[in-house]
Formats: sequence, C-alpha cells, structure tokens
Amino acid sequence: MIQGFKDFISRGNAIDLAVGVVIGAAFTGVVNAIVDKFFNPLVGAIFGEPNFDAVGRFEINGVEILPGAILTALASFLLVAVALYFFIVLPMNKLAERRAAGIDKPEAPAENTVLLTEIRDLLREQSRM
Repeated sequence: MIQGFKDFISRGNAIDLAVGVVIGAAFTGVVNAIVDKFFNPLVGAIFGEPNFDAVGRFEINGVEILPGAILTALASFLLVAVALYFFIVLPMNKLAERRAAGIDKPEAPAENTVLLTEIRDLLREQSRM
C-alpha cells in the first residue's frame, strides 16, 4: 500500500495538480486585489456605493430581503472575469503569439563573438594538421 502511494505521489499528474493549485491560489490574490482595489472603488465612484446590495431592498415580517445581493454577486463575477482576461489571459496569449512568431528569440551573436568563434575553429584545424 505504501509503494502504491509513493507511485501516486511521484507521478507527474499529482505534482502538476499540486503546482496548479498553488499557482491558482497565488492568482486568486492578484485577481482579488485588482477587483477589490480597482474595480470596486470604480463602481463606488460611479454608483455611490461599492456594491448593489441596497437595490430593491425590502422587508417581510421583519426579515430583510436583499435582491441586490444577486446583482452584486453577478457584477463581482463579471469583474473577476474581466480582470482575469485582460490582466492574465490576454497578456499570456500575446506572449505565446510572440514566441510562436519568433519575436522573442535571442538576437544574432555580436560581431566579436562571431570572429572569436572563427578564430577558435581555425586554431582547431591548425592543431589537427
């Protein structure tokens, strides 16, 4: 049983999954910061409040009903999706396109490097003779 557990843990799938969870947690912090510190204050500046909880608020038998909370949840979902797309997905896609097109390939070696390489090759040829 212990050998089976070792095999499971050492497989790439389990390790990849663990790395994905950790990276996802790190991205959660980034996305939450973008939404909480940028988009929500922007919504507050436009609408007067950072959320829509008070929209349509009413009471029945002393119980407060907040249908605006659904709007807040939907707006939050859309803001997270926008933040993910424009700050993470779109830049990563552009980077992948640049790599595929060869834009990010290293430049040609400097002229002195080319000359030194030629000299090295000539010296090798002379030492073989």
